[in-house]
Amino acid sequence: MGIQTPVRWRSDFDKFVVVSNCERRGWLRWVPSEGEDWNFFWASVHTVKQIFNPDNGIRLGEHQIINHFPNHYELTRKDLMVKNLKRYKKEVEKEGLLAGSEVNTDWLEFLPMTFSLPADFALFAEEFKRYPHSTWIMKPTSKSQGKGIFLVNKMSTVKKWIGVQTPTIRGTIEPYVISRYIDNPLLIGGRKFDLRLYVCVTSYRPLKAYFCNKGFARFCNSKYTAEMCEMDNLEVHLTNVAINKHGKTYNEKHGNKWPLENLRLYMQGTHGHKASDQLFQSINMIIIHSLKAVQGVMVNDRHCFELYGYDIIIDDALKPWIIEVNASPSLSSTTESDRSLKCKVINDVMNLVIPDDFPESRAWANKDPDQPFRNPPQTVGSFELLIDEELEIANKREARMTSMRSNAKKGF
Repeated sequence: MGIQTPVRWRSDFDKFVVVSNCERRGWLRWVPSEGEDWNFFWASVHTVKQIFNPDNGIRLGEHQIINHFPNHYELTRKDLMVKNLKRYKKEVEKEGLLAGSEVNTDWLEFLPMTFSLPADFALFAEEFKRYPHSTWIMKPTSKSQGKGIFLVNKMSTVKKWIGVQTPTIRGTIEPYVISRYIDNPLLIGGRKFDLRLYVCVTSYRPLKAYFCNKGFARFCNSKYTAEMCEMDNLEVHLTNVAINKHGKTYNEKHGNKWPLENLRLYMQGTHGHKASDQLFQSINMIIIHSLKAVQGVMVNDRHCFELYGYDIIIDDALKPWIIEVNASPSLSSTTESDRSLKCKVINDVMNLVIPDDFPESRAWANKDPDQPFRNPPQTVGSFELLIDEELEIANKREARMTSMRSNAKKGF
């Protein structure tokens, strides 16, 4: 048996959790001057955009894997996520009508009322008139870490914002989304929190996705209040580490975070097992349907996978709401436990998406370009299978065959 060809890895940012996992596997860091192609690329979204730009003429080779789908932004850019979720809901309603029955789509109401600005200003203005005392939250569509976010409860503030916007280099105003603020969040210790959940998609057609049990809850520095005098205090309203780490009450030991398993135990203890289980089942459904919402527009490529960072908030009625989905969830570490968690997540992602005999695997190289590159098991480390359409189709086919055989025996 010959010596296996080493994997050549590449990354355009040096994060310990990526570098350490590659080095621990004995992989070789890709050096352009050596003339060999890279095999595994943990790339930024900007680099991926360049790689998949048709004008560049770049075509990924047989033995190359990269960590983003070409148009991942259909889910991870805030305005496009909103557009795709709204379209998906209409499609589900239409399918029900075509089938001769009206479909209740209340279960798809997991996105707060949201509009794109300035494009949908007129629609937003109508909604604001209906609920003049509501609070709204404004976010730039393409920024992260809480940058550019602020709360508003006056139409004059929104109009003023539109009036002072400076056109970008392209001559357009930077787009924002404005969402109805969840002003009744579930609180723990008087503080608002949200969930950062990791989801790995290995294929969009058929859809195959895994949920990571190593997510965590992120807490605000300051106790929550809906008082107007605290509207500008982001440490009351936002959980982003980039904002809270500079506060006086920020806990450097645990980084204002709880492991997901701790939150589960807390929910079971305070609300009971049934309510807790229902909450996490609802979160799973949010993830599945958000992925289905972009399935039709996503460019499926066997060379690609995606590690998403889902941000979910829970209200005081234990209803989960989607805030946003991140294409590049932070790999920076704020504490030792944070570093350990993220190292584990990346290790499990690599085990999930890379065949044991990669890059020599002929099974991988000969795969249909429109199909996923492997059929992983139900569980890989901290990742558990969330949805596998291929498996669902096979199970339905087997059920039909079983029914046909049973009917044949009965003489039907």
